[in-house]
Amino acid sequence: MGVADVIRSSAAELREAGIETPEHDVKLLMAEAAGVELRDVDKALLMGSELGYDADRFQSMLGRRAKREPLQYIVGHAPFRYLDLKVGPGVFIPRPETETVVQTGLDWLTRHGMMTPLVVDLCAGSGAIGLSVAMEVPGSRVWAVELAPHTAEWTRRNLAETAKRYPSIASNYQLEVADATSMATLAHLDGTVDMVITNPPYIPELDVPEQPEVRDWDPELALYGGSADGTLIPERIIERSFRLLKPGGALVMEHDVSQGDRLVAYARTAGFATAMTGRDWTGRDRYLFAEK
Repeated sequence: MGVADVIRSSAAELREAGIETPEHDVKLLMAEAAGVELRDVDKALLMGSELGYDADRFQSMLGRRAKREPLQYIVGHAPFRYLDLKVGPGVFIPRPETETVVQTGLDWLTRHGMMTPLVVDLCAGSGAIGLSVAMEVPGSRVWAVELAPHTAEWTRRNLAETAKRYPSIASNYQLEVADATSMATLAHLDGTVDMVITNPPYIPELDVPEQPEVRDWDPELALYGGSADGTLIPERIIERSFRLLKPGGALVMEHDVSQGDRLVAYARTAGFATAMTGRDWTGRDRYLFAEK
């Protein structure tokens, strides 16, 4: 059976399992099994040429995807801005909408001419946010905080991989395994931080995700916001951020589409001079932007 036939039949299998993007997923798995880029698979299909690939590995990966294991866990990595991050069970898979959050933070740093900012990434997970800042703002100093030791291993792995390409990151990025909501965490930085940029757990506990890939695989610690409406942990992050930031410093925090108004009000009550809701690329309320 040729590559085109394998992809066609495999996509039908994934479609039957309820996968929304079966052809795309199958081509990515094929690329992984062949050790090539996605564009090489597309080229082979276009030209009608064959592609050498590990058939047993492909079938194994296909079976896992049909059981709704996240594609990123199966291939072991996920793209985020200019990074390719290692991911697997126990770490939250970075999402495209979080790239909007990072861009907002970087735009603020640029507008204020900050070439060597001190930035804190609370609830670091894979390291997506903090490593992006450290890489894209070469003079920055980044402190990251992650609560779960198992997840922090993924953060360290991604720091090591990123440092191979950008060696200066190794000395500009510090990871603390601690509770991001505790006033004792990074207390030595209180009042000195230029920007806190964070994607904390925020899903309302009554709003269990329908997608099996999220519900059954993403770590619960990274998903749920600690209360029925999901705002308990985000509110504690707002309080912690206020103490960390210097006067004029900024907080950029991702949140659920239902939480914008409440978190803006909470930020103002916590002492922030300005607070507003920003939207992601789909036009939905996605993050809090507040200045101290």
